[in-house]
Amino acid sequence: MTRQQHSAPGQDLTFRDDDGYCDLRSYAAIGDGRTVAFVAGDGRIDWLPLPAVDASPAFAAMLDARNGGFIDLRPDEEFTATREYVAQTNVLRTTFRTASGSVAITDALTTGIAGRLPWAELARRIDGLDGTVVLRAEVRPGTCLNTVSPYIEDTHSGVLLRVDGLTMAVRTLHDDGVEINDASIGATYRTSAGSRHLLGLVATADEPLLIPPPEGLDEGVDRTIANWAAWSNSFSATGRWADDVQRSVLTLKLLIQAASGSVVAAPSTSLPESPSGGKNWDYRLAWVRDTAYTLTALFRFGLREETHSAISWLIETVRLHGPEPEVCYRLDGTVPGADVTVYDAPGWRGIGPVVSGNRASGQLQLGVFGDLFSIVQLYVDHGNVVDAGTARLLAEVADLTCDRWRNKDAGMWELTEDRHYVSSKMGCWKALVDAAHLAEIGQLPADGKRWRTEADRICEWIDAEGWSEERGAYVWYPGSQQLDASVLLHAVSGFDRGERMSRTIDVLREELGAGPHLYRYSGVQAEEGAFVACGFWMVSALHLVGRTDEATALMDELIPVCTNDVGMLSELIDPSDNSFWGNLPQALSHLALVNAAITLEEPIG
Repeated sequence: MTRQQHSAPGQDLTFRDDDGYCDLRSYAAIGDGRTVAFVAGDGRIDWLPLPAVDASPAFAAMLDARNGGFIDLRPDEEFTATREYVAQTNVLRTTFRTASGSVAITDALTTGIAGRLPWAELARRIDGLDGTVVLRAEVRPGTCLNTVSPYIEDTHSGVLLRVDGLTMAVRTLHDDGVEINDASIGATYRTSAGSRHLLGLVATADEPLLIPPPEGLDEGVDRTIANWAAWSNSFSATGRWADDVQRSVLTLKLLIQAASGSVVAAPSTSLPESPSGGKNWDYRLAWVRDTAYTLTALFRFGLREETHSAISWLIETVRLHGPEPEVCYRLDGTVPGADVTVYDAPGWRGIGPVVSGNRASGQLQLGVFGDLFSIVQLYVDHGNVVDAGTARLLAEVADLTCDRWRNKDAGMWELTEDRHYVSSKMGCWKALVDAAHLAEIGQLPADGKRWRTEADRICEWIDAEGWSEERGAYVWYPGSQQLDASVLLHAVSGFDRGERMSRTIDVLREELGAGPHLYRYSGVQAEEGAFVACGFWMVSALHLVGRTDEATALMDELIPVCTNDVGMLSELIDPSDNSFWGNLPQALSHLALVNAAITLEEPIG
């Protein structure tokens, strides 16, 4: 399948401003199951943490154009560029056209015969198409957000780049000369029709470095393409938006850690949510919520390995640190804590701060109870069973939910003021209904009566405190006339697919809508862009309340403006010009697109 190309009207994906930053829409992601690189439209890699996605970034020009570091490869003359992913893969192919000829660069974080390599390996294959093109390459490690200094070391095996415990070797094939500088390595290539060249990088952290021949890296590109294609052939996206769904599922695969099964919310940090800055967070953590939605999507495609590893990782992590689930965990399963480290770096286009860590850790978010049980419910619904230890843990979590739902919490949006957020109570209702069902079918060691009773009490509370006849909508919290778009998720959860949810949709679109987009909650329009996932949640909710024609029209309107030319979605979008804001590629955004498309393909009821 060939995916329809989308980009903002009049946008030049090769443009950089005077400070060296490019639009966030210009980035495409490649990955290997452990880390992710961002390739800009002009061919420069501006983001690559090594060896893992949550490591200190050796290449971070995206956040610090001067000192961040990059891996550049482009024609040494004016050019235009187009790009696409190799079909069914996360391998990127960019075609550059100049006055003297054209050339294609195929970018891959390569994989091995048996899956992810034990070291990081970037291969940038260069194929001459016609004429003659001279390309310049530069591998320049950065300062890891101004915390360390990179340096060159000449060894018996060649020149190495070192920074912050990383050992890196540059590999070239059929170059026209290599230049060694004080902290970078450059190369020149001259292509002709049918010529083949390569720029590669291999890296390890605090361990020996295997240095493969450049021909081996070139072979790795073909192997990686074959590995991705084999994985893609294990599922089939169908229907009206099949190409966009398949691209989003491939993007989600980039965010699943191959070694553990944990799901990273986004492989970036500190990309601002608005031009005023301040809301810059590190999303290189695993949220229970995002894991739940990821499994919802992947189960629908029959993907077994990813779903089993993700649920097993999550249950084991909750068991180690629980029984009450945290909002998020590090990718290694430890609890991050609420401390946030602020770096002396400017941030994208100077909009700081640049941080590691996220204040969501340590918050009480009642919705995670519903997220956890929805995962297990889905797992069992697909013919699987929970083990005895997990069953005991889940029964304990269900009992906790019976008590915790009466507490104030930070809500889904990780707010600083705890309140009785209505959507949080709906999440608790979902947890207890699913727990009771699991007990009734013999998966949990209880009869479920207490959980059913408490779920009914939550319904009574929402009916009395969460619905405003004056607004004709579910409100954000009791006594408020403000709105919260996350209640749309509870058309999906099954809490309400009737008249009240339908009326809430209309009020949400009137107050929080901006064209096809939707803001998160009342008043946030002054602080940030529209939340991409909310628009797709609206699609699902419209269909589930019986307004399928409206849902379909909205889906057709959202996809072209929310995705960039290669199908990536950001966290937020500015409705005035469809510019990207926030971290990317955002798992929650891609999940919302996938689940909306699948929901629209299913009959109501």
